Amino acid sequence: MNRTSFKLSTLATAVALVSVMASCQNKDNKTATDTAVKTDVAATAVKANEPIVYVNSDSLLTKYQYFKDLKTKLDAKSKAAQTDLAAKTQAFQREVAQYQQTQNTLPADQRATTEQRLARKQQELQAYQQNAGAALQNEQGAEQEKLYNKIADYLKVYAKGKGYKMVLTYQKGNSAILFADPSLDVTSEVITGLNDGYKADKK
Repeated sequence: MNRTSFKLSTLATAVALVSVMASCQNKDNKTATDTAVKTDVAATAVKANEPIVYVNSDSLLTKYQYFKDLKTKLDAKSKAAQTDLAAKTQAFQREVAQYQQTQNTLPADQRATTEQRLARKQQELQAYQQNAGAALQNEQGAEQEKLYNKIADYLKVYAKGKGYKMVLTYQKGNSAILFADPSLDVTSEVITGLNDGYKADKK
């Protein structure tokens, strides 16, 4: 059921759109020099005066507890909506089948009345499906915006505190960044800060 199925790919897109510019006070404008690194070399700590850093959006979405809780909640709502619609659809189909079995024994006026009633029920069922799908999409959009704002607001404060001019996002196979020095990866630190803030908000 396309309209009621919930997809979280747009949430990943929201994270991928996070690119925060922050003022860099009392910092020299230095260009980070790209250096070749082997894939098995562990990322070193980011220096406080690096002007640009990046966050791995894949790791962010899989380790940010707020996102995991959000996914669980919306998945449950989507499943409930699908179950409800399936039950209504099956009930309607049973009613149609019952009418088909007895229609030849009914007077013409009763057949016409029954068919009109079933036609209305079918329209109501279709409208219910569309409304349920729209409601899920609206909630998805609202939650997507909340997720984006939470990450963006945190990164604004984080970047300002660290003196970074820009925080980029990196996603393997879906990123404008072809190479990024692991020393510029602040994903773990950002995830820790986001999760700490989420725990504090829940208390």
